[in-house]
Amino acid sequence: MTDKESPRWRHTLHEIIFEADTPAGKLFDILLIVSIVISVVLVMLDSVSGIRAVYGRQLYAGEWVFTILFTIEYLLRLLCVGRPLAYATSFFGMVDLLAILPTYLSIFIPGSQYLLVIRLLRVLRIFRVLKLVPYLGEARLLMQALQASRRKIIVFLFTVMILVVIFGSLMYLIEDPDSGFTSIPQSIYWAIVTLTTVGYGDISPQTGLGQFLSALIMVIGFGMIAVPTGIVTVEMAHSFKRRVSTQACPECSAEGHDADAIHCKYCGAKL
Repeated sequence: MTDKESPRWRHTLHEIIFEADTPAGKLFDILLIVSIVISVVLVMLDSVSGIRAVYGRQLYAGEWVFTILFTIEYLLRLLCVGRPLAYATSFFGMVDLLAILPTYLSIFIPGSQYLLVIRLLRVLRIFRVLKLVPYLGEARLLMQALQASRRKIIVFLFTVMILVVIFGSLMYLIEDPDSGFTSIPQSIYWAIVTLTTVGYGDISPQTGLGQFLSALIMVIGFGMIAVPTGIVTVEMAHSFKRRVSTQACPECSAEGHDADAIHCKYCGAKL
């Protein structure tokens, strides 16, 4: 293979694996999504003792089939990008590695005393479901909306923390320790449960003033639930207005570029 043919071959492979606007890319995405779903279902079935006792060997074989397939996919992704290390250290690169690593690690941990560790490693395979995220266009818009509204959400959460500290401290002063409000941290825990309208009921006020404050916190909680929803909704509306391309950078595999972008906004490579 000549140096001139190599980039063309790598470019074709990159379009199939990373792009979603070509027939070959769409077919690859569909096959990958189906494989991920089936592999996750196998992990779930393997956790059921009755099914594992009857079909344990078949589930084990199926797991290795998908592990090999995902290993080949991971290696091809590293091969077709110009900067393999950038992809390997990215979020989805780590997810891809996490999808295959536990199965291989279980081989090198022999002995009955390590069975619990092996079981935990096998459960980590459920993270393969995260590999579905890049193939959902709405997920990318949601991530952009969350990133754009992170400062507002941080301020909102900071305000909530101030309120629960105040309400918890007040309830500690109002209620008797016999009611469960034995300390300020315990009272803050109650305030968080009440403000979020969860209401476990393990701690409850007994005095009239305490019940009045509890009702007030519940009403405030209903109103506060809508605040982060509104913040994210506004940013999502802005994200839908912005045109975003599905093209991935051939060098660093980053996505989320503008539709008219010529160069990658992360590494500067030509798209």
